[in-house]
Amino acid sequence: MRLTVLGACGAWPAAGQACSGFLVERDGFRLLVDVGYATVPRLLEHCPANRVDAVFVSHGHPDHCADLNPLLRARSLGAARPPRPLPVYSLAGALDRVLALDRPGMLDDAYTLHEFGAGEQWEIGPFRAYTRLLPHWTPNAGVRLEAGGRALAYTGDTGPSPEVVELARGADALLAEASFADEVPEDSRHDLTSAADAGRQAAQAGVGRLVLTHLFPDTDPDAARAAATGAYRGDIAVAAPGLVVDLP
Repeated sequence: MRLTVLGACGAWPAAGQACSGFLVERDGFRLLVDVGYATVPRLLEHCPANRVDAVFVSHGHPDHCADLNPLLRARSLGAARPPRPLPVYSLAGALDRVLALDRPGMLDDAYTLHEFGAGEQWEIGPFRAYTRLLPHWTPNAGVRLEAGGRALAYTGDTGPSPEVVELARGADALLAEASFADEVPEDSRHDLTSAADAGRQAAQAGVGRLVLTHLFPDTDPDAARAAATGAYRGDIAVAAPGLVVDLP
């Protein structure tokens, strides 16, 4: 299993960056996990739009799903012979607004929407996907992807929760939201996570490595990494475009 970071900014993309978007590959199958602002140009550096096999979206905030629109446009309008409809997995209603950006019916043949309830599990290509509802302002599904004896857990956006620990239990890697380094502002503590929180949860879950993502553009990556080491002693990386994590 290979994870390639396309973008990792929280809320809005910093100059030259992109928001949440991750390409997860196994046996030639390409699963795009989240597709936030500016991720499609990064994706196209790795593969054509018509070579994406499926998309999983954690929740409906635009920094996690806005670039679904240009992805579908590229598949629908950019080839003389459009590929088969793209399977897109999301919580019910999460993608209503982004799918309504174009005139009615324009992109209907470009995708097949599979809405799920958090807590469900199913197969996406070679991956077994397990989901959990995690606390956020809008319904957010964390996902655990297993294939070939390896496991990758991804939180989407979430406040600290025992559910994160259960989702990531024994995973080879945890891709964890860490909007802030040490402390989350009081009005967001139920809905967002600090790097220090992510480190504690990674230690409790016994994960093999921790990848911090969704840092706000003004959050210092070095400070975030240092905060996570307060509780977690394993390998820690800060997600940035081009980062590759192999789970052989």
